[in-house]
Amino acid sequence: MAENSTALRNLHGIGLTMIDGSEASFGDFKGRTVLVVNVASRCGLTPQYESLEELYRKYRAQGFTILGVPCNQFKGQEPDSEEQIQEFCSVNYGVTFPLTRKAEVNGGGRHPLYAALTGFRTGELQEDITWNFEKFLVNAEGEVIGRFSPRTAPDAPEVIAAIEAELN
Repeated sequence: MAENSTALRNLHGIGLTMIDGSEASFGDFKGRTVLVVNVASRCGLTPQYESLEELYRKYRAQGFTILGVPCNQFKGQEPDSEEQIQEFCSVNYGVTFPLTRKAEVNGGGRHPLYAALTGFRTGELQEDITWNFEKFLVNAEGEVIGRFSPRTAPDAPEVIAAIEAELN
């Protein structure tokens, strides 16, 4: 099971800049279950966008959302501008869930959202993000309740079970 850091805190106070440049905060998702995913357009795992969008459409009316966080820290697999990323996601995968501006998920420039998220650890997934498409499930109160490997598909039984358990 998860080995949660005692430093975990509520995420709702963390600021975000959305892909269109507008300012927001994680608090805008208060009351919703959120799957946060660091994404990239030129990765072998990029087809996960399709499953992510399907999850979003299936569960959004029940209080679920996905937050995509483009990141270029893994072999330069997200080199494009925010406008190009948004167009790629829309045209190729029909993405309608929210995306942020590109952000660092590891290292000294790690975005505060990822500084908080990575406090949630499992036996396999420790502090640093291992690759594109690592997933964190956050409950309606802004607490991290799950973490899934990049290779775990968004529609894998364990991800679906965790989402449904939180929504019910």
